Amino acid sequence: MVPSKKVVRKLATIKDIAEQAGVSSSTVSRVLNYDDTLSVGDDTKKRIFEVAEALDYTKYQKKQSKKQGKLAIVQWYTEKEELDDLYYLSIRLGVEKRAEEMNYDIIRVFQNTDFEMSAEIEGIIAIGKFSDSQVNKLTSWTENICFVDFDQLHRKLDSVVIDFEQAVNAVLDYFQTHGQRRIGLIAGQENFGDKSKTIIDKRTIIYENYMKQVELYEEEIVFTGAFNVSSGQELMKHAIETLKDDLPKAFFVSNDSMAIGCLRALQEAGISVPERVSLIGFNDISVAKYIYPTLSTVKVHTELMGETGFDLWLDKVTSERTVAKKITLSTDLILRESTK
Repeated sequence: MVPSKKVVRKLATIKDIAEQAGVSSSTVSRVLNYDDTLSVGDDTKKRIFEVAEALDYTKYQKKQSKKQGKLAIVQWYTEKEELDDLYYLSIRLGVEKRAEEMNYDIIRVFQNTDFEMSAEIEGIIAIGKFSDSQVNKLTSWTENICFVDFDQLHRKLDSVVIDFEQAVNAVLDYFQTHGQRRIGLIAGQENFGDKSKTIIDKRTIIYENYMKQVELYEEEIVFTGAFNVSSGQELMKHAIETLKDDLPKAFFVSNDSMAIGCLRALQEAGISVPERVSLIGFNDISVAKYIYPTLSTVKVHTELMGETGFDLWLDKVTSERTVAKKITLSTDLILRESTK
């Protein structure tokens, strides 16, 4: 994975987003910066985030002229949780974009949505992580299913995933080659929607293995919480208070939402980024380009993940393929202002 110093595609402006979302530029700016003093409804936030993600996407292809069928998109998050971690919102929009191009009607199913499978629904694209019992329930409804961001090949189910090892190693290699050998981790941890089990994040495992291999692992510079802005802010605040002058000069943060919170905590403490602390996030959500300093991050091609999930699902439906496929997508390291 070769680091990229520039993002070539023209960046949509705050004004562009405001015009399409039907709100003021100041509201857009405050929403994208997760300003918790702003009193605005979740529907407005959702509209702004969806417009910001959509403007970051490639142009639509020409649509099919004839209606093709109906597809259920099952999201492992609630609608509220989706706003706190735009990664899964972005994947969903990628699926919906391709479905619209192919003229499929979609039904959105969130974790807190009552849903019953019907004969008119041809299949399911499941986004996120699901417990064994949840997977069993989904597969009892239909064999035409594809999981996105969840490897289920061992169950002979189609899956679209990213290469986490390539991505995390690239971040740690970058810090190492730039003289930042003591690298902290702001990690995320989740539970399945049915609360049956805690999910150990792959990024944490890969980070730990890498740092132990180069004999630089320190448990005291690893901080774990939820994948959202407020958790990132609290974790970095805790790191600053406990480590004081021993605060690492570099942090890998497991997603961009947490990294935005980390930036806020560092700024509140008067710690300059990247002069004193460098940060690299993960996902490259649209917001990463609108905050200050702009966020260095691992770009996960979420639009392509969604599109690939739809294409893989459609291939199974139309070809009656019985052999499961897994597609692994690469990532890119995007360097912006939060790193030296």
